[in-house]
Amino acid sequence: MGRLKIFVVKEPVVAASCLIAGFGLLMSVGSRIIPDARFPAKFLPRHSDRSV
Repeated sequence: MGRLKIFVVKEPVVAASCLIAGFGLLMSVGSRIIPDARFPAKFLPRHSDRSV
């Protein structure tokens, strides 16, 4: 943890860009998961299990 603090103090621009990139990745994943959880029937294909 101490090495992380030293890195953030020495390289604040790199640390900020890593945080922004991580936030962007989380938002892109969340934007796909949240609609699937709210409307699962809309996104899942329906298949018939009956075989004749």
